[in-house]
Amino acid sequence: MMRFPLYFWALCAVLLYNASSICHGHVSLPGKKVAIFVFGDSIFDAGNNNYINTTGQANYFPYGESFFKNPTGRFSDGRIVPDFIAEYVKLPFIPPYLQPGNSDYSIGVNFASAGAGALDETNQGMVIDLGTQLSYFKNVSRHLRKKLGDAEAKASLSRAVFLFSVGSNDYVFPFSINSSVLRSYSREEFVGQVIGNITEMIQDIYKIGGRKFGFLNLLPLACVPFLRVIPGQNGSCLDQISPFVELHNKEIFNLLQKKQSELNGFKYSLLDFNTFLKERMDHPSKYGCGNECMQDGLGNTAV
Repeated sequence: MMRFPLYFWALCAVLLYNASSICHGHVSLPGKKVAIFVFGDSIFDAGNNNYINTTGQANYFPYGESFFKNPTGRFSDGRIVPDFIAEYVKLPFIPPYLQPGNSDYSIGVNFASAGAGALDETNQGMVIDLGTQLSYFKNVSRHLRKKLGDAEAKASLSRAVFLFSVGSNDYVFPFSINSSVLRSYSREEFVGQVIGNITEMIQDIYKIGGRKFGFLNLLPLACVPFLRVIPGQNGSCLDQISPFVELHNKEIFNLLQKKQSELNGFKYSLLDFNTFLKERMDHPSKYGCGNECMQDGLGNTAV
């Protein structure tokens, strides 16, 4: 799997302690430790899918081989983005919510599930959808209020960082099964549904006390191996999905800007994951990675 500069991911999280931005500039590390709550899909899944009835699990080699030396449920040969961020701010790796015995949420917890989307219908029955991830977070917030008291729990959540990688599967899933939903809604309507659910998620977390949000925009999905092998593609890129990705990325930026102006204390960081990956896909040698490295990296990465 291709390796990303640690500082790049960490910068996006650290920015959340001070100001809203799109991952640029220089800031100092905060003096006080905060919790990290993680939501989304396989980009961020730290092992939750190991504890549900699904075929979408990363519990076999080569997953985990380069860092942990064994599969951990991460869809990576090593660490994932939240791991790097946690390391950078001197926290332990954020554990999966469903991991047995995990009941200390002082450093946060990871709710992400490989294959999940913002829409309930995305890979339904095989993943922990975003709505269920939110319900798990509400359980955690109740636990914190009981443990810390209302005032301290609210203060803790206001300092916490909420990380999201979600949306890719909402577009991959209907294309992969040639769903009629793509003919039932215009592109704007369908993307609007995805963004609408993400909007509700942000608003619910804000009401509970969250103030600092970090998002990845969608990666360039057209040429991921999974879509290139669906019937009829014959190994070619699925270019029809690209306008959905482009519109989604535009709308997630607009959404975060809007929430910043509407919600008091709302801060965000948006990583341009699309450009970041596209640059490395187009020029792998520039980043110390040959073509075979990039192919392996994308092939071993799920969303």
